[in-house]
Amino acid sequence: MAYEEILLVKPTIKLEKEALEYRQEHFDFGENVINGSELFDKIASYSEWLERVAANASIETVDPEWVLTDTFFATRVSDGKIIGIADLRYQLNDFLKDFGNCGYSVRPSERKKGYATEILRQICLVAKEHGLEQLQLSVEKDNVASIKTIERNGGKFSRSFIFENEEAYVYLIKL
Repeated sequence: MAYEEILLVKPTIKLEKEALEYRQEHFDFGENVINGSELFDKIASYSEWLERVAANASIETVDPEWVLTDTFFATRVSDGKIIGIADLRYQLNDFLKDFGNCGYSVRPSERKKGYATEILRQICLVAKEHGLEQLQLSVEKDNVASIKTIERNGGKFSRSFIFENEEAYVYLIKL
């Protein structure tokens, strides 16, 4: 294995400095969208984002426009560095019917080491623990690395769809 052990952890205020460094690395790399971040790429205030993430993780406080979602940082055990981020959506609404149950990203400096595959593997375990029988994921047709990550976790091609004039694929992972 090329990667070091990682743990999925819920975002906390203690992780603010690391989280902002993680986000900035994506921006410095020219990436304005951080998949799986529950809009961390759009909200300037970490504490505001943290409140939103906490609210959306509870059935009592989830945003009516959203679905019940857990968001995790993937932190490296050896040094606590945030390697990636992932969200797990427990239901699909009309907006999510093509996009699926989860998204994930790995910080640019840690890519091509197997972290994405491990993050998705751990997300699958969490989903199964919460009673999901399958995960639906979507991926842009040109994102070969993500397609390989999904397939390494048992993903099977289901269908394609068009989003913003681009073709994307839907995969299913049986849990």
